[in-house]
Amino acid sequence: MANFISFTKGHGTGNDFVLVLDADGELELTASQISKICDRHFGIGADGFIRVIKSANLPEGAASLLEEPQATWFMDYYNSDGSTAEMCGNGTRVFARYLTEKGLVELSDGETLSIGTRAGVKDLQRNLAGFAVDMGRWKLEDEALVKASNLDVARPGQCINLGNPHTVVALASLDELAELDLTKMPAVEPRPENGTNIEFVVPAEPMIKDGVGTISMRVFERGVGETLSCGTGIVAAALATRNWAGAGAPNQWTVKVPGGTLGVRMFATENGEHVGLSGAAELVFEGQIDLDQL
Repeated sequence: MANFISFTKGHGTGNDFVLVLDADGELELTASQISKICDRHFGIGADGFIRVIKSANLPEGAASLLEEPQATWFMDYYNSDGSTAEMCGNGTRVFARYLTEKGLVELSDGETLSIGTRAGVKDLQRNLAGFAVDMGRWKLEDEALVKASNLDVARPGQCINLGNPHTVVALASLDELAELDLTKMPAVEPRPENGTNIEFVVPAEPMIKDGVGTISMRVFERGVGETLSCGTGIVAAALATRNWAGAGAPNQWTVKVPGGTLGVRMFATENGEHVGLSGAAELVFEGQIDLDQL
């Protein structure tokens, strides 16, 4: 007898996910099964897999509830190769869209939705673009050297931690950005123990207009490959560019990626600077998976 589970496919600016509701934590999928589900030729196809589970029903969720008792739901996120990931900025917005459209939570305009992730609790609100997520605090780390296909020499990269690791590289022109071959994983030295997401950015001309900075970006996601968008990568790219620009650089940025455009905002809080990400989040279709075929 077939063993079916229901799924929903969603995306945020082309960064796409398979979401499965498992509120009570009864579903056990292996990394191989998740990889097959995310396979674009033999599965549904996605950059990541999200198990929608109540925080009380997994160990990582217990930590979320200690941090924020209202973080009832946990985004149990996996890369397309089946490996776990700490966070996904686009995934949080799609997760919020799923929770609200499925009637699992009620979220009025101006209200805050708190969700658990492996990188801590994240707060979301509705906005005109879709959803805005407070990504929390961030950390500027050391520099690295990055070598990618079609780049003549290794380029310096700024490492930034957003709960997951990023290395941001500035390029000279949009032509150089377009000519990058990201079918192969760029090499990073020193090599990070747990890998890193790698963002390549080019500032607009002019970079700052009406107090808002604009950059274009492509990204190679750890455990996935090149994706049309990466929420935490977009935030890292804006933070690195502001750091390079120096004093007087704006705290509001527009980041253009192959899948669309998102907004980044840096703002002060009582416990240090936070950074927010806003943009669209859509659910596109539903279906069933026969686990016996995996």
